[in-house]
Amino acid sequence: MKSPYSTLSPGSILFTVLAAVLITNGLLAEIVGIKIFALEKTLGIEDFNWNLFGQTGSLNFTAGVLLWPVVFVLTDIINEYFGQRGVRFLSLLAIAMIVYAFFMIFASIALAPAGFWIGTAEEQGVPDMQKAFASIFGQGMWIIIGSVIAFLIGQLVDAFSFRKIKTFTGEGKVWLRATGSTFISQFLDSYVVLYIAFVLGPQQWPFKLFLAIGTVNYIYKFLVAILLTPLIYLLHYLIDHYFLGPQLATQLKKEAMAS
Repeated sequence: MKSPYSTLSPGSILFTVLAAVLITNGLLAEIVGIKIFALEKTLGIEDFNWNLFGQTGSLNFTAGVLLWPVVFVLTDIINEYFGQRGVRFLSLLAIAMIVYAFFMIFASIALAPAGFWIGTAEEQGVPDMQKAFASIFGQGMWIIIGSVIAFLIGQLVDAFSFRKIKTFTGEGKVWLRATGSTFISQFLDSYVVLYIAFVLGPQQWPFKLFLAIGTVNYIYKFLVAILLTPLIYLLHYLIDHYFLGPQLATQLKKEAMAS
C-alpha cells in the first residue's frame, strides 16, 4: 500500500514543520508569560538599575520573551519561502489556537475541583490547588487581548517590512531584512501589548512608566534578534542544501516574492 506521506512534497513538509513550531512557540509564550523573571539574578550579575523617562528599575521580563524571538525568526523564514500570504495565514491560525487555548483554560478553571485534590500540594507550600491553578493560568483579560493584538500587528508588520526590504536587497543581505523587519515589528509589539494591558487596562500605568518598560523590553528583544541572526543563516543553509535542495528552494523564494 502506498504511504500517504509519499504524496507530500518537501515544500509542504517544510511549511507544516515551520507552522507547528511557530504556533507551539506562540502558544507557549502566552501561557508562560504570566511569570516575571529577573534577568540579572538569573545570570548571577549585579542589577542593571536602568533609568528612563524618570523611572528606574532592574531588568525584569515575562518568561514569554524567551520564546518570542524564535517566533519572529520563524516568521522571517516562512516569509522567505512562502511569502506574506503564508505568514498571514499562520498568524491568524496561531491567534485562533491561542484564543481556543485560553477558552479551554478558563473553562477548566470553572470546573468544580475534587475535594481531595485541593490539598494535595499542601506539603509543598500550596494549601489550595484550585486557587493556585486559577491564579497561574487565569491571566487578566486585558493582558490576553493586548498580547493577541500585539502578536497580530507584529507578525503582519514583520512580514510586510521583510518583503519591502527584500525588494531592494534581492537574495543577498539576509541579515538586513531579518533584523530590519524585526526592528520595526518588535517596536510595535513591545508597546502595543503594554499599552492595552496596563495603560488602558485596570492598572492604569502612568505614561512615563509605560514608555520606560516598553523601551527596556524593546531593547532586549532587538538585541536578542541580532544575536539570533547566525541562526537564520544556518536555517537558510540547511533548508537550501539539505531539506529542499537549491533548485526547489530558489523556486519557492521566487514564488513567495511573486505572490
